[in-house]
Parts: sequence; C-alpha cells; structure tokens
Amino acid sequence: MTLDATISAPGRPRDARIDDRVLQATRAVLAARGFDGATVQAIASRARVHTSAIYRRWPSRIEIIEQAVFPGLSAADVRPTGNLPRDLRRFVRSYLAALGEPAVRAAMPHLLALYQGGREAPNGAWLGVSARPGFVAILAAAQPGTLDAAVDPDDVFDVLLGAMLARVLVPTVARRERPAERLVELVLRLLRPCDGSATRAAT
Repeated sequence: MTLDATISAPGRPRDARIDDRVLQATRAVLAARGFDGATVQAIASRARVHTSAIYRRWPSRIEIIEQAVFPGLSAADVRPTGNLPRDLRRFVRSYLAALGEPAVRAAMPHLLALYQGGREAPNGAWLGVSARPGFVAILAAAQPGTLDAAVDPDDVFDVLLGAMLARVLVPTVARRERPAERLVELVLRLLRPCDGSATRAAT
C-alpha cells in the first residue's frame, strides 16, 4: 500500500475516510508510543497518509490528539432507570472504562499540563465533553426521598470526577486497584439524606 498523496482540488469535498484513518492511527500511536511519540510524522506513517493531508485538517498534533481521545469520554451515557445505586454503578464503570483507554491514559496528563501551564487552550472537543449532564439525569430519575436537599449535585460530581481521574492518572492511587463499588458507595453516602433532613428529587 502506498501513502495517500491525493491533494483535494478547490471545492472538492473533504474525504472523511482520511479523517477517520488519522484519528484511529493517533489512538494507536498514543497507546504504543505515548504522548511524546505521537508526532505528526508517526501518525501519518501509521495512517498511511502524507503529513500535508494532516496539516490541511489540523494545525498541530495537539488538535489531532484532542479530537482522537475526547469523544471517547462521552461513553458514560447511562440511561437512568430510577434505581440510584444501579445507575451510579453503571455510570462509574462506564466512565472509568473510558478514562482507562490506553490512548486516553497516554494523552490526558500531558494535555492537562499544557492547559494548566497556559501553553495551550482547550478546544471545543475538550470543552464539549462532560459526563455531568448524565450524572444529573441519573439523580433526577432517583426515587423521592433518596437525595439530601442540602447537597449540591455539582459538588458531588466534582468529587466523583476527581476520584475517577485519580484512579486512572495518579500511579499511587491506580496501584491500589480499589473496586468501583467503593466509589459508588462514597457517592451514595454523600447524596443520602441525614435523619430528619429535607429531601428532594434532583432537577
């Protein structure tokens, strides 16, 4: 097979197949070589396209990596059933699985460092991905009386997200290999009404 050297003529529709090949190749290179090894040249070689085809679509490797890994973080889309413990268990397992993908594990720490250091600004792929709406939907479907009215669901989600990121990205935490059920129990305790407190259904 030869490298794809086709250059689109003016007005010619962009070939989505090349986009897919590049994104698949990016995930494969991230998993095999890590973030530093995911250069445009390495991605182009894996996708069997010329680097010019990549640069016509993405300004740098950072944008390629963002688009390759972030959509996978939307995988935690759990249809609420009203059974809060079961729904939370499915949600946590789904999100941990998405965060645990080799390409995500390779890319996430480096991208976070770039954003925090101000060297890169998160693009729409990053800002548009959030499991928060799914979490809120699960709480909204919970049976009346199961949620503490004094607890802000956003605060609980932030705690849960931090714990899940730590399990995937922090080596000392990841080595403990705690079962996902412990996170679920922690969240349930945070949400559970105290004796005598007002309750609500999340909205």
